[in-house]
Amino acid sequence: MTAIDAKPDEPLGEEDASRLAADIDSLGNRLQEVRAAIGQVIFGQKQVIDEALITILAGGHALLIGVPGLAKTLLVQTLGTVLGLDDKRIQFTPDLMPADILGSEVLEESDTGRRSFRFIPGPVFCQLLMADEINRASPRTQSALLQAMQEREVAVAGVSHALPKPFHVLATQNPLEQEGVYPLPEAQLDRFLLQIDVGYPDHAAERTMLLATTGATESETAKVLDGAELMAAQRLVRRMPVGDSVVDAILALVRAGRPGEGNAEIDQTVAWGPGPRASQALMLACRARAMLESRFAPSVDDVMALAPPVLRHRMALTFAARADGITMDQVIDKLCAPLA
Repeated sequence: MTAIDAKPDEPLGEEDASRLAADIDSLGNRLQEVRAAIGQVIFGQKQVIDEALITILAGGHALLIGVPGLAKTLLVQTLGTVLGLDDKRIQFTPDLMPADILGSEVLEESDTGRRSFRFIPGPVFCQLLMADEINRASPRTQSALLQAMQEREVAVAGVSHALPKPFHVLATQNPLEQEGVYPLPEAQLDRFLLQIDVGYPDHAAERTMLLATTGATESETAKVLDGAELMAAQRLVRRMPVGDSVVDAILALVRAGRPGEGNAEIDQTVAWGPGPRASQALMLACRARAMLESRFAPSVDDVMALAPPVLRHRMALTFAARADGITMDQVIDKLCAPLA
């Protein structure tokens, strides 16, 4: 049994620890190839690419928020190609129904006249699902993804159908459109491991992109990993040791963001804070970030770097805080200050 295949609750011996370190180093080199391949198509979004890879390495889902034209859809398509995953895209609209996502049963009649129902899988049956403009669909349709995202299976007509492995949802949301949209409920937001804010590229990156994408040919990506290798990497992430200082930092940070914990400023600015799932998400994300950088264990710096994408969508400001112009990132920065 290799270090990758060892069970998460088994202590590592000296030999297994050495093998684990070698596996992390080897995988780190492969992930650099993945980064480079994505960078041939996506320009000026290094942090976004890294956070998307962290999400997938941690086995989670991500919500990408940004204005139109920032290559969010292209990023997901490129990830599918480079990671060797079967990817599909759903354009969410107000008239989209749950069956359009999950699939449905149809009545068929055989040559002998016998009738039976046959399940036709929907686009959710893939390994990487692009949920484009997810907030444009009705709450009923949005909730159709909840079971798929949490349990990796869907129930249609009382029958459960397992989804392919691995399974990840990368959803996009346009922050500018406020008419005709349905804000995601807190229960669904909590299912996303990270909220990735996609900003504009800098001048140099946009110039490179302009020259690379308006010529006669455009760069193409090739597969670097496949689904089996990705799942092995995800198991390896969960085997990565975490020091007590990092665990304590995660707990201190998440618990400090909850009203009623003795912080008067938080009580005034935060309506509701992150739950235990935020601690779990931050722990996994820190491990994945260390893996992405070929480090044997995460550090407190990883906690501080990943606090914003993990906590942004798991906290809400009070009305008074919003009126005063306070942003969620400002609150998270103050929570991280004691860790610096």
